[in-house]
Parts: sequence; C-alpha cells; structure tokens
Amino acid sequence: MAQWGRSRTIAVDGRYNVWTRRVGDGEIKVLLLHGGPGCTHEYLEVFERHFPDAGIEFYYYDQLGSYYSDQPDDPSLWTVDRFREEVEQVRQALGLEHFYLYGQSWGGMLSIEYALKYQAHLAALVISNMTASIAAYEAGLKKLRAAIPEDVEQQLGRYEAAGDYDNPRYNEILIEHLYNKHLCRIVPWPEPMARMFAHLATPVYNTMQGPNEFVITGNFRHWDRWDDLGRIAVPTLLMVGRHDTMQPADIEEMGRRIPGARVAILENGSHCALWDDEEAYFDALIGFLREAHAGRS
Repeated sequence: MAQWGRSRTIAVDGRYNVWTRRVGDGEIKVLLLHGGPGCTHEYLEVFERHFPDAGIEFYYYDQLGSYYSDQPDDPSLWTVDRFREEVEQVRQALGLEHFYLYGQSWGGMLSIEYALKYQAHLAALVISNMTASIAAYEAGLKKLRAAIPEDVEQQLGRYEAAGDYDNPRYNEILIEHLYNKHLCRIVPWPEPMARMFAHLATPVYNTMQGPNEFVITGNFRHWDRWDDLGRIAVPTLLMVGRHDTMQPADIEEMGRRIPGARVAILENGSHCALWDDEEAYFDALIGFLREAHAGRS
C-alpha cells in the first residue's frame, strides 16, 4: 500500500482530537466515513490502489473513539447526532467545500444524516452498503439467518438467549455461516480488514450497534430515514453487494426515493464489496465521481 499523504489531527467538540490523512491530489476531493461504529480507516486502504491513479484526492478520517483518534471513556458521546456534527467540524477544519462524501456501512448511515442537514456543502454523495433504516437491516438479517441450517440457527439462538456473545463457539458459527458469506467473501480476510477488526473500538460499537453485526441492541436501533430520502438533492450513488448483509431490494428502493440517484449492485460482492468485488466496485465508484464532477464543471 502506498504510504504517501499528510496526517493531521483535528480538534472536535472543543476538547478531543481525531486523526485524518490526505492521500493523492486532484480536483475531486473525497472524505471517507468508515464503518462500525468504532472501526478505523484501515480497511479502506484499498482506495490507495485506485483513487490516486485516477487523479482523485481523498481523506481518511478516524471518528472519535476509534483506534487512531482520542478514545474518551464517555458513552454519552456515542450518538448519531453527535457524530454527524463531528463530520461537519472535520469538513470545516479540512477546508472542504463542494466535496464528495463517501460512507460505508455505518459510515453510509452517517453520510445520510450529514446530507440531510449539510448537503449545501456537498458536490455528490456515495452511500455504500447501507439501507435507510435499522428495521430494514434487521429484516434482511432474518432472511440470511433463515438460509443457514436449522440446527446451526438454533445454536446461535441459544447463545443469544443466554447473552453469551463472547463464547468462542458462538463466534465460530457467526464467522463460518454468516461473516464469511455476507461480510467479506475473501477467506482469510484481507490483512487491512483483519487489522481493523483487531483495532475495533468495542465501547463505541457495543453502545451504538450491539454485540455483533447480527444482533442490534444499541442506541441507533430505531434509526429510520426512509421518509426523508426525497430531501437529498445532490447526485447520489448507492452501492450494495449481491451477497450483502443489506438487501439489494432495499437499496433499489432508496434509489427510487432519492431524486436522480444511481444504484450499483456488485454481483460478486458482500458487505465489503470494495474488497471481494473490487474491480467492479471501483469502476462504478470512479465512474460516478467523474461524471458528477463533469456535470458540476
């Protein structure tokens, strides 16, 4: 992976610092919002294989609580609204205006929230691997779980009923039957992804999401923006893997609700289609950014 760029920390909320890094140089400037909550920029390092050579400048940014940024012990900080305002503080500090916002998974949720309040600053929006409500996400997860062997699903249910989420056998089942099929289909996982998971900020993740990707008990479990999507007026690309934890049909419905949106379904991809359907993913993404930028110019 390329190691060029300039790192800097940015003050947020008047008392904390978050880590950012610029990579590449170009008229198209993209701010990346990582997933999680509580993940890091590390699994997004695959962008270095594609964006710089395409003349696209991009910015890594580790959200507060994540491994490379400050990690305050204050659960009251881990809310959707506070993270949305943090993104705006980062934008201002980086001097980004009419920029391109990319969000993957939780970052996609955050990008929706940002666009609904601050889209005057956006040139275009990319929502990757994220549906418009947690209820839709949970409905999709039920379909995925219904497809695994009944006895395996019953084992998962027993561990979950007991709250035994740290049981090694429970996690082995999750990885074999769900994560390796719907989170990332490259086994073993690419090193940047494995590194990111080793650095996962579990206090942030557990507070907002829950114990894992397939059990949502955190404070964003009632999040729903279906009825607000029509207010997004900037060019928007929606991306989803055919084997995603998000349902492609939901993403297509989002495309119908956001005026002029484009939907890219990555036929070989999962939730991390940027890795397991990499070429198709970046062809669609770079093509959209170039077209959006040409239209703006």
